[in-house]
Amino acid sequence: MKRQSLKNILASLAVVVFAAGCQDVLEEQPRDFYEPGFFQTERGVQGGLTALYANLRSLYGQAYYYNGLITGTDEATYAQSADGNFLVADLTGQGELNSTWYPAAILWGTAFGNINTASGIIENAQEVGISDALIAEARFFRAFDYFNLVQTYGGVPLDLGSGPLTFNTNPVRVSTRNTVPEVYTLAVFPDLLRAVEDLPDAPRVTGAVTKPLARLMLAKAYLTYGWWLQNPNNIPTYPETSRTDPDGHDAEWYFQEAYNMAISGIENPGIFSLQPTFYDVHYAPNDRNSEIMLYADHTEESEFYNGGSLTYGSGGAPDNFAVWMLTWNYTVIRSGLDPDFTNTVSSVQREAAQPLGRPWTRMAPTVDVVTETFENKDQDSRYDGTFTTVYRGNWPKGGVPEDVLYNANGLPVSPGDAILTFLDEPNADIDYPEGAGLNGIGAGTLPGRSDFVIDPLGISRVVYPGLWKLGTYRTDNGDGLGQPNAGSTRPFNIAKFSELYFVAAEAAIKGATTQSGYSARELLNVIRARAGMWRYDNGADSVYVADFSEQLTEATPEDPDIEFLLMERSREYYAEGIRWYDLVRTQTWEELAGEYSIAGRNYGDHTAETFERDIEPYLYLRPIPQGQLDGMEFDEGMKDAYQNPGYD
Repeated sequence: MKRQSLKNILASLAVVVFAAGCQDVLEEQPRDFYEPGFFQTERGVQGGLTALYANLRSLYGQAYYYNGLITGTDEATYAQSADGNFLVADLTGQGELNSTWYPAAILWGTAFGNINTASGIIENAQEVGISDALIAEARFFRAFDYFNLVQTYGGVPLDLGSGPLTFNTNPVRVSTRNTVPEVYTLAVFPDLLRAVEDLPDAPRVTGAVTKPLARLMLAKAYLTYGWWLQNPNNIPTYPETSRTDPDGHDAEWYFQEAYNMAISGIENPGIFSLQPTFYDVHYAPNDRNSEIMLYADHTEESEFYNGGSLTYGSGGAPDNFAVWMLTWNYTVIRSGLDPDFTNTVSSVQREAAQPLGRPWTRMAPTVDVVTETFENKDQDSRYDGTFTTVYRGNWPKGGVPEDVLYNANGLPVSPGDAILTFLDEPNADIDYPEGAGLNGIGAGTLPGRSDFVIDPLGISRVVYPGLWKLGTYRTDNGDGLGQPNAGSTRPFNIAKFSELYFVAAEAAIKGATTQSGYSARELLNVIRARAGMWRYDNGADSVYVADFSEQLTEATPEDPDIEFLLMERSREYYAEGIRWYDLVRTQTWEELAGEYSIAGRNYGDHTAETFERDIEPYLYLRPIPQGQLDGMEFDEGMKDAYQNPGYD
């Protein structure tokens, strides 16, 4: 397994260069490395800046990094085909989470290269005539990477070899970690404050960072640091330091600043706005919509600009292959060529379509996700707008000529009909077969229904609802199955305008003084009202116009607490790769994810078991990667001191 340490940041980084002329998209031209004078030219500065956008694909859509932010939380567990990267993350005794765990190395191996690139831009840009607004983009990304690092590992180095926050051109084999307060007050906050000041309200090109986005990130950073200062559950930090702020502020000050900055973002949205329905946020033809503030982009138009093959995904960055992990092998479903199932075919074939895509079966939602997080499925549209719950026949696209197949109860089905349905509620009348049964996956039957069914209590590690919201989408399928084995050519969303409401609400719950019309309940109700608006029913695959906003907003507690807010965040951002950060920030990981239930690994398993996770306090920081430790010229004692405690 290849790992990267600070000593080889420059040599390993791929650079992309801005093409000349007036354009509205970023043009990429790969380079193998930076030489020291590269940033002393306008072309070099612009190229480095474009690299910061391209390198978002090294993290976002990278499935193993994604796994580390979801598996082991209350959103997912390992699935039937999981390897050690996923088993270890579950913290149920399937292996040891230590410095060799690959997902922990991905951010470390990516972010410092980006940070050094940003520092090179910041130091040289003015001398070559680059505007403050473009320099602010580099400041945003440097702060963004440091914010991710400090949340993940605790204190991290500000000096990459040439001085704190200075562009480094010399390979180094030593490193000193700064403390958490130093990372926030010397790097994250100053860069984001300058970005808020200098960035434009509207992006200079499609997908570029903006002032509203910088406000969101600064508000999140203030909020997270406020929690760190408060430390309600005595979670350890490293390097060891007192929970005091070098600038003399307390946690309450930061909660107030988080609230103020988030409200400023809401009131000064620039080009951003909430989509009218939750469905619209994630409907693939509506990608890059007004709610999405930052994304790692892809395209089906060009392998060069996509960053990966358009026919067969590599299973590594820069491909966007995260959604494969939560996609089970639905192609195993069998329907009969005759009512007796004497001969069968795959009735739901692998297709490059949003409800389907490439199955890897590495991660699975738990029973608790379906029965508790998304308890209200009739009024709240977010369950329907998150999961694939109905698998429909598409066999003619795969070359099966029959107009009719036979399915549950020997009843006929046509292309487009439901073959398998995950029911919204438990149903004791389901007749499940022994083992895999005629349909190959152990799904049950209900009298008079032609679709096979599984209820929420019967979800297993091998058969479970898929992740529609991140599902594959291509416009070049024609009448066939398209290219389902390629990485997703959809953008991977990183930041949304809706999160400003959550950040402000969380800060209000933590004691911030609120403005009129912006209490925690009122802020959350903006999101919940939208969740009650329906324009399409994915399960029924039909237009469905309904408004349950009044019912949902009336059900919101008068004084929402952190647990209610976190459940709302999971409903809104389920499986988008932020849950571990939410639970770590609020110190509720063990409380909310300490146990879960799910059925077994085999087709036909429908009896859920309860699993307990061993979430110890030291796990709130990820281990420093072994590749970093091996690359440093330290004695073993110093290497041990560099590592986060608990990862011996």
